[in-house]
Amino acid sequence: MTSQPTDDRRGTVDTTATVETVFRIESPRVIAAVTRLVRDVGIAEELAQDALVAALEQWPRDGVPDNPGAWLMATARHRAVDLIRRRENYARKLAEIGRDLETTAPPEEPSDPEDIDDDLLRLVFTACHPVLSPQARIALTLRLLGGLTTPEIARAFLTPEPTVAQRIVRAKRTLATQNIAFEVPYGPDREARLGSVLEVIYLIFNEGYAATAGDDWLRPALCEDALRLARVLSGLMPKEPEVHGLTALLEFQASRTAARTGPSGEPVLLKDQNRTRWNRMLIARGIRALARADATATGALGPYALQAAIAACHAHAYRYEETDWKTIATLYGLLAARAPSPVVELNRAVAVSMAEGPEPALRIVDTIASEPALRDYHLLPSVRGDLLLRLGRTADARAEFERAAELTRNERERELLLRRAAKTW
Repeated sequence: MTSQPTDDRRGTVDTTATVETVFRIESPRVIAAVTRLVRDVGIAEELAQDALVAALEQWPRDGVPDNPGAWLMATARHRAVDLIRRRENYARKLAEIGRDLETTAPPEEPSDPEDIDDDLLRLVFTACHPVLSPQARIALTLRLLGGLTTPEIARAFLTPEPTVAQRIVRAKRTLATQNIAFEVPYGPDREARLGSVLEVIYLIFNEGYAATAGDDWLRPALCEDALRLARVLSGLMPKEPEVHGLTALLEFQASRTAARTGPSGEPVLLKDQNRTRWNRMLIARGIRALARADATATGALGPYALQAAIAACHAHAYRYEETDWKTIATLYGLLAARAPSPVVELNRAVAVSMAEGPEPALRIVDTIASEPALRDYHLLPSVRGDLLLRLGRTADARAEFERAAELTRNERERELLLRRAAKTW
């Protein structure tokens, strides 16, 4: 049964919008299922696009199907079978995929929804394969799993559209030419590949949470895409503690979004945020996800779960003054031992400054100041400036804030840092 067709222009526009919305939601599953048949991500995406074109042609005329996702899936699968039939190795391919797919009419529903979930998990691991560069993984993941168009990805990362298009094309070509298996790896390979998957989702969220460059500090749409991907992955991999840890972290971080910018889009620091604007529903989701991470962990919590535990400390404090900085500093110490990096040490210094005072924190910062990874990292002089200001060394603090403003590529953050420098006079 379908909804009644309409001939007026308004109805056609509404139907077109419905098609586009449904496709954005369903396209990852459609592409995943078709990839299992044709074993090529690029071809699978083209067949999914063919199904979209068919929907744009038929739905305004015939009405929207009761199950539009199943319609898209069946149409794409049918076109995949037609493609296989046209190949020279038709007989062998047809035997592999099963005689049941030889029928002319495609099935109305996927035969086994759990198989689709398995396909989606395979697509996640394929799009985030380590053979691709981090930039290519991000672009391909947003394209295949986030449903974003090439122009949308380009706008989100302030990258020229041709560059993004080339990355996506090269990524598909690399996966095809290197015969990357469409599978979920197991054992040590799975652990290594899962790290790549989580890193891509984490990077997408971070770019939305604190944009590297441009005029806007926040890009909420990217945060929403990353959080949706993390939730999907949690459902597909319920026994992986770090998947739940990352999901918890993103839930907690996303809960602060409404309070992180002022009326004109200017950044609002953590201590100045109106915590009544924090989303308590997302915080509750984060607490549940962190509990799942703890319940599924066989040993110590992993890096993402530890970061989520730190974020939970902030979420539990209804006022900035109630923040348990001692626990946060301890958790950063555990994180530094589990996943050592200069950036983690810098964050630990901030927590130590709140728990013990600016002097011991400044010693930590000065210890890592020469690290190559922090050479152009604007948050190093920003944190150092804050510590110096608290120690009464205003001239030195001003110089650090000005240096941080020179290093950042985000206009909103530059304005904030210059205001902080100006207040030291």
